[in-house]
Formats: sequence, C-alpha cells, structure tokens
Amino acid sequence: MTPRQRFLATYLFGSPDKVPLDPGWPRESTLLAWHQQGLPEGVFWRDHLWQLLGLQPQPKSPVEDLGINLKLLPEFDEVLLEHKNGHLILQDFSGAVVEISDQYDFSYLRSAKDFVTRHWHSFPVKSKQDWEEKMKWRYDARDSRRYPPDFAARCTLLKNRETPFSLTIPGPFWQLRDWIGLEPLCLMMVEQPEFIDELVGFWTQFMLDVLRPVLAQVEIDFIQVNEDMAYKLHSMISPRMIRRFLMPCWARWGQAFKAAGLGVYSVDSDGYIGELIPLWIEAGFQNTWPVEVAAGNDIIAFRQKYGKSFSYGGGVDKRALAAGGAAMHAELDRLAPLIAAGGYLPTCDHGVPPDISWLNFIAYTRRLAQLTGWL
Repeated sequence: MTPRQRFLATYLFGSPDKVPLDPGWPRESTLLAWHQQGLPEGVFWRDHLWQLLGLQPQPKSPVEDLGINLKLLPEFDEVLLEHKNGHLILQDFSGAVVEISDQYDFSYLRSAKDFVTRHWHSFPVKSKQDWEEKMKWRYDARDSRRYPPDFAARCTLLKNRETPFSLTIPGPFWQLRDWIGLEPLCLMMVEQPEFIDELVGFWTQFMLDVLRPVLAQVEIDFIQVNEDMAYKLHSMISPRMIRRFLMPCWARWGQAFKAAGLGVYSVDSDGYIGELIPLWIEAGFQNTWPVEVAAGNDIIAFRQKYGKSFSYGGGVDKRALAAGGAAMHAELDRLAPLIAAGGYLPTCDHGVPPDISWLNFIAYTRRLAQLTGWL
C-alpha cells in the first residue's frame, strides 16, 4: 500500500497493511530537552528516530503546504505596549492585546511552536461597527495575495501523489473567538444572535471562496476544522447554541468538501468531547483528535458507543509517556485492541511536551511500531 492508501484505509475503517506510524510532534522546548538527552544536533528528530529503530524513512509529500493565506490582510501592526515584571503586553497581528512571558516574542503568537501560556486583555471586535470598520474588509477572498505565486505548480505536484495531503482551517467558533473573545462571544450569542449569525455566515462563505481553487485542483485526503470548544468537563457552549450557530457552517463545508472528493472530514478540539461527538456526527464530521485522556475522554468507550460512525486520532496519554516503563506499556496495551480494530491512528494526545524524555519517546515509538505493524 502507498502511504496515502494506508492513511485513508485506517481512518475509513478499511483494511490497511499497517497503521500509519505517527508518535506525535515535539515543540521547541521538547527538542531543546531532547538535544540535552542524546538527540544529536543538526538532524531531523524523526529521521534519526526511524534510523534508531531500523525503519526506512517515510516518503515526504511533494508539497507540504499550499501556502494559502486564510488570515486577515492586511494584518494589524504588532506593537509592544508594556514590559514589566517579566511579562510583555502586546498587540498581535490579529488586533488582540495579549500578555505573555518575556522569554517569548511575537513569533510565538503566530504559531504553536511551543507551549506558551497567554492572557488576553482585549479583542478587536466589540460591536457590529468594529466588525465593519476594523475587520470585515481585511477578509477579501478575492485578494490575490491569498495564494503564493507558484500556487498552480504546487497543485500540479499534488496530482497522482502517493502520500496523504491534509489541510487545516479555522472553524467558525475558533475564528469568532479570535475576533471577539470567548466570554464576549458567549454573551453575544444570547444578546445579539443575529449578529453572530452574520459573522458565521460570512466566515462560512469566505472559507468556501478561498478554498474553491484548491478544491477544483487538488483531491484532499484530510481536512481538519480547528474548533477547541471544550473545557475539562464540558463543552464551552450548549448543544442548542451549537445547532443554532455552528452546525449550518460545518454541514455546508462538509457537503462542499465531500463533493470535491475529500477523504476524511475531521474536527479538532481539546478538552472533554463526550457531549460533542454526537453533534459532530450529526453535522457530518467523520473523525476527531487529539482525544485528551487527562480531560476525561475514554476513547474505548467512545468506540463502543459510536461504532464505525466515527474515527479517532491521538488518544495516547502524554502523562503515561512521561512516566515511561510499565505505565507507558500499560497505556499502549490498553489501546492495542482499538488499533487492531481500525478507525484509529494512535499518537500522543497533543503536542509532545518536554517532560517526555528522549529515551522514553524512543521506547514508546518502538512499542507503537510493533502494535501498528512496522516492527
């Protein structure tokens, strides 16, 4: 099987020859710790790990990223507003005012390259007038800058590929939260529902317009909608709000993506997702990750309840990987029947944190390779 065939067969309950081997991805602080624990400098950690395990390097996609810009254009100016007591208060590129430790800089607000605690002070959209004057015009789907100069060439390279190609997009809850902030957004859902309908409708159409050239030229294997809409015990908003404000967008996207040949329609959320899964299935999603164990998610119980109507990625407790030894083996033994049953790609249930040592990560990946058929 090609990697692409194997990936789709795993998530769609087919019969893969092996389950894709994806132990998880370290962030900046994790790699720094690993280099102090034996990972050589100047090597790509994954290639070196595969070599240690006696595995052949996995084929690389001819194009890792289409280079599409889904962010606001132009961006807000990045401005340092205050520096005191070891903290920076910044206006970031999205117009939010946010506070972080002064060991970081603006770049850490642009990408999740490390585990950074942030405190938001304010958001750019506080009213319909703010939306019209500060934000809406920055999301022109016709702006040619949304595509790189070699966009057509990248699309051509993805034809007849043997590796899976994935795309990640911000969902409506994620995007409105970035514009408005969580608590103000929840209040507006109650007090100004028509305004929230307008914003969600705008985002729904904007995404379809920007992605139209992609869907016309590339058969995408996996689209992940980022939502992050749950705390440790419950969803951030009620099922009633989800059906009113979010489901129409999710369903419309899913129909358009599947009509264009999408393989797997997925949604990403941290926190406890037990009360969200039936809503996601109803909206047309087929998959979710990272299924965080510390948030109370029981991936085995989810499979028993929802069967083959939903597949999963993640689900390996990062705390057991940090402990290593018997705890790590017990965690993987717990998941072994689900791996064998299909519809599950096991990996660390979020970014790999620095308390998972390099030696423990090697041992974990070796055992995972055995369970997925690589060793």
